[in-house]
Amino acid sequence: MKNKSIVLSGLLFIIVGIIPSCSDELYQTPVSSITGSSFWKTEDDANGALYGMYSRLRSQAEDNFFYWGEARSEDLAQSFGIATWSEYYFKNTLNVNYPGPTWSGMYTAMHDANLLLKNLPNISFKQESVKNNYLAQAYTTRAFLYFVMARTWGDLPLVTEPTEGYSADLFHRGRSSQEEIFKLIKSDLDNAINLFPNNSFPTGRNTWSKIAAQTLKADVYLWTAKRMGGGAADLNTALSALNEAEKGDMTLLDDFSRIFDYDNKGNSEIVMAIRFFYLESPNQTIYDEMGLGGGILPSNTDAETMAAIEGAPGGFAYWAIAPHIRSKFSDDDQRKKASFLEVYTVDDATGEKTFYTACPWKYNGIVESGVRRYFDDFVIYRLADIILMKAEVKNALGQDPTEEMNKIRKRAYKTDFDSHLFVNGSKDENDAAILEERLHEFLLEGKYWWDLIRFDKVFDLVPSLIGRGETDRYMLLWPISLPTLTSEPDVVQNPGW
Repeated sequence: MKNKSIVLSGLLFIIVGIIPSCSDELYQTPVSSITGSSFWKTEDDANGALYGMYSRLRSQAEDNFFYWGEARSEDLAQSFGIATWSEYYFKNTLNVNYPGPTWSGMYTAMHDANLLLKNLPNISFKQESVKNNYLAQAYTTRAFLYFVMARTWGDLPLVTEPTEGYSADLFHRGRSSQEEIFKLIKSDLDNAINLFPNNSFPTGRNTWSKIAAQTLKADVYLWTAKRMGGGAADLNTALSALNEAEKGDMTLLDDFSRIFDYDNKGNSEIVMAIRFFYLESPNQTIYDEMGLGGGILPSNTDAETMAAIEGAPGGFAYWAIAPHIRSKFSDDDQRKKASFLEVYTVDDATGEKTFYTACPWKYNGIVESGVRRYFDDFVIYRLADIILMKAEVKNALGQDPTEEMNKIRKRAYKTDFDSHLFVNGSKDENDAAILEERLHEFLLEGKYWWDLIRFDKVFDLVPSLIGRGETDRYMLLWPISLPTLTSEPDVVQNPGW
């Protein structure tokens, strides 16, 4: 994969430098002083460790959250850049030799959360509410990490203590069942929600809050309701969490494109985003793999595209919007132009336009020194998530999701809203409409693969998997890498791979 490195700011370098690095192995013996008795003494130590945890989380948001949550859904396809590794995702040809990202970086971030949960109670804070807030963020981070991994690989090694020394039972651990993993996730979220002091958002909305934890809780219970037999009980828990989350200070932005802009980070629609800043973040985000590279555009590219990119293309053009996805967006949906650019070439003699490509554009970065750089925040949750999860939960409970669906469509279609009114239908009809609405709303946000699994539509809607039988359902999980299996002898491969 390409090198996307950029210089870290001094502060973040210090924070990251005191946290142990991680290879393909699941665990490593920590060597940094953050784990030692000399570190966990003061509130400043806790603050540094907390932001170190978020730095680890950011390293997974650069690429992996998108790969695991959307790349295999085939809403994107091969573009003009040459990256044979990307075909393993959008053609669903993963295998044990190329399994995609491993879980090692996630467990490294888990180590940071576990360190905080172990050591924070022993540190004296000026205000107990600040300590509780830090603990709540660590609990929420651990829950989120396990939630991502459980949806990706299923059963997992269950680690709730930091790896501060070597012991065979710690380093060689088998996989616990998904049921055990989700029991911990739900317990961690309850602990977090009880510890957050209030419903306020942190400045920038780029760390966990009570509203974000409630949103994650709804997401978790929606998953277990539909994928793990939780049924009506879990659906009602999800609905209660969404009702609590709606109490937060949030609004749907009138201009959909402004949700994601670099100069509008932490806006009022954001619930939780992972922060990226130019000259601070070590790497650009996944979206530089999708941008229009400088050598990609023909000389007769249409004027509208050239105006949009401001004469500063940038990126590797590995991924383009798949044709069957592009066709789902109508021109009167403001989410279309905000999510991708339709690029045309123009015949100089006739003026006739010919379609060339559809370039992802939702996270279009900033232009610095004539180069486009991709440092937009990676949005984990925003108000539209709460609204559309509520529509999905209500429909699953046999309730009418019209109010929620039309909130989203009214923003999307503006003056053409009357032509796109949602009308309550059968449960199956509503599910199909909700899933498609989520595609329109969250395209490129790292959600669609998990949406397709939750609605049980992978083998109906993903082109390379359409028509596959019951024996191929193992493909809903990802394979575990050979290096992981080698270094962790008690971890077994997912069946089918």
